[in-house]
Amino acid sequence: MSSNTQKYVDQHGSQNGSADAAEIKNDKPTPAIPEIPNGGRTAWLQVAGAFFLFFNSWGVVNTFGGYQTYYQMGFLRSESESNISWIGSLQAFLLVIVGVVTGPIYDAGYFRTLIFVGTFLTVFGMMMTSISKTYWEVVLAQALVVGIGDGCLFLPSVAIVSQYFTTKKAFATGIAAAGSSIDKGKSLMTVTGGVIYPVVFHQLQPRIGFGWATRVIAFIMLGTSIVSLAVMRQRIPAPTRRKLFDLAAFKEMPYLFFSLGEFFGFMGIYVAFFYLQIYAELKGNTNSNLAFYMLSILNASSFFGRIVPNFFADKIGPLNMQIPFALITALLAFCWIDIKDTAGLIVFCVLYGFFSGTFVSLPGPTVLTLSPNMGTVGTRMGMSFAFGGFGLLVGNPVGGAILRNQGSWVGLQAWSGASIAIAALCMLIARISKVGFGLKAKA
Repeated sequence: MSSNTQKYVDQHGSQNGSADAAEIKNDKPTPAIPEIPNGGRTAWLQVAGAFFLFFNSWGVVNTFGGYQTYYQMGFLRSESESNISWIGSLQAFLLVIVGVVTGPIYDAGYFRTLIFVGTFLTVFGMMMTSISKTYWEVVLAQALVVGIGDGCLFLPSVAIVSQYFTTKKAFATGIAAAGSSIDKGKSLMTVTGGVIYPVVFHQLQPRIGFGWATRVIAFIMLGTSIVSLAVMRQRIPAPTRRKLFDLAAFKEMPYLFFSLGEFFGFMGIYVAFFYLQIYAELKGNTNSNLAFYMLSILNASSFFGRIVPNFFADKIGPLNMQIPFALITALLAFCWIDIKDTAGLIVFCVLYGFFSGTFVSLPGPTVLTLSPNMGTVGTRMGMSFAFGGFGLLVGNPVGGAILRNQGSWVGLQAWSGASIAIAALCMLIARISKVGFGLKAKA
């Protein structure tokens, strides 16, 4: 080899070696995503925190049945049942519809910000409710402010579970969702004598008045929300900013029909929660004190209806569990038409509370199973929950209008049963679209 040739090789070999070295130097390893723990202390602390988020979102919504009875007999007696039910319906609607906005915010990594904002709005709204004197003041405070705050708390309480659990998602969500039935009455806490929001209001309102009874509830909400703020952490925010809507999701038949099922389901299931106490007093030959505790019995059963089905949903699939429970709930709503005594109402409360509990505890895990990309789960949950929100918005006021126009409870009860039956049909179509007609397929 000549000296010129050797010089050429040395120069270009050296350059290529430098380039290779630079390439190796710039090839930084991609940080590994930690494995989902699927248990452990930190994971179960998230469940505990989510429990209290449910406690102060769905739990507050579930409390409205007691407020509705007080308003109809108290300072809003001049308003119709339908007008008063709009307060609770709007609050519940905002709880769910706000998820359309909070979903992408959650995906972007602002999990704790949502909890801070939600805590402030729910507590502030209840404080303002305590000093309200007119219908529109109650709408502004209890429906709008508390409703938006509830919406900031609700979706993160469901979505966070998917970051810490794999095979136990539905069960963990069910335990968290039980928080919204505990605060409504006789759950496991009742064994040791503990009952919270509606019982606090029922017992304190005659003694210290509407204002202070509501403020006591607000202080309890503040204290329990601090627990969530102390223990909850988001493991992995989405790597990229997500869209507010993922319209392509509605091209997926299982997702579309399940969302429609949420619309019709939430349109029907809360009719009993809003009107059962009044029905027990007027048609069930039940005194006012026992009628109040009918609502507590309903929610005690709902506590178990959010844990037991979710445990089995992890094994057979959330849709497979939701469909039969929705069908039985619809049947019970129709059976309500013929119940005219206290004993029958107690049995109805136990059964209806248990089987309707899945409408709160299983939609989140179901959307998770219908989402191919966990990075967009917040957006897809928000969109799907929005369907349920619109159902909540119209269901109870329409039921109240039917009751007022017909002067009969049958129309109200049939409205509830028919809505839930349609929901079950939509969910069945979603299941068939996903896995076909095979009975053993997990969905």
